[in-house]
Amino acid sequence: MRKIVVPTDFSDNAYNALKYACEIFKYERSEICVIHAFADEVYQLGNIKERGLLDKRKDEVEQKTASALSELMARIKEYAPNPKHKYTSIAAFGSLIDEVNDLVERENIDIVVMGTRGAANDRSNTFGSNTLNVMKYVQCPVLAIPEDYGYHQPKELLFPSNYLIPYKRRELKLLCELTGSFRSTIHLLYIDPMKKLSLRQEDNRDFLKAELRKANLIFETTPEKDKTMAITKYIVHQNIDMLVMVNTRHSHLEDLLMPTTLNKLGLHLKIPFLVLQNLAR
Repeated sequence: MRKIVVPTDFSDNAYNALKYACEIFKYERSEICVIHAFADEVYQLGNIKERGLLDKRKDEVEQKTASALSELMARIKEYAPNPKHKYTSIAAFGSLIDEVNDLVERENIDIVVMGTRGAANDRSNTFGSNTLNVMKYVQCPVLAIPEDYGYHQPKELLFPSNYLIPYKRRELKLLCELTGSFRSTIHLLYIDPMKKLSLRQEDNRDFLKAELRKANLIFETTPEKDKTMAITKYIVHQNIDMLVMVNTRHSHLEDLLMPTTLNKLGLHLKIPFLVLQNLAR
């Protein structure tokens, strides 16, 4: 059974990400867990100096959260009454990153799906701070869904790679099953003015080819030196439905997760963004 976590702050963006999770995994037996971490809501009233008042505030927020989650569960079950899906919810008194990470480890979660921005919805930034931190630090793949993104099947995926890292089978299996469900094409883009691959790069490329066997694979090379420009051009020109990248040292994503670069990329990043963590689990 696919195990999926969807953080929510009860915003429209978060609900849109939840709907997307239901759609993209509609062919798989899945357990979809919606989580809301509410510690910040309790502590944001900085003038509380007595433990009793703080505990009272915590109880109030927890009850409010439980009620909101109950309404959200009813809403999503009405939207996606899929017999293959089991829905659960968690109200957690803690920080979002810690609670999601603990849940990922405890329940062996496959993927986190969330909106690129939450309730604050600062349009000057490509990703909200919570989404960016989840991408960087949570120990499983993260799929970020842009604001107001209308679901359609991910037929064309872009996977930029320098073929320098050995990928993890579990994460590639997730991508393989996902693309197999929709008979998708994965465009593997090598961004380097030097076209010749080393023997190590060739081996890593062949590993990708073997693990992503359910997708139609297209191997492309571009001499473009600016990685961000190469990716944004390819997304636009090839009508890409999803961007896939790996969060690890010496990967393209390491460069792109710089805030200024993310905002530059965000000018064209209006599609779901899947971040693989490349961790053995």
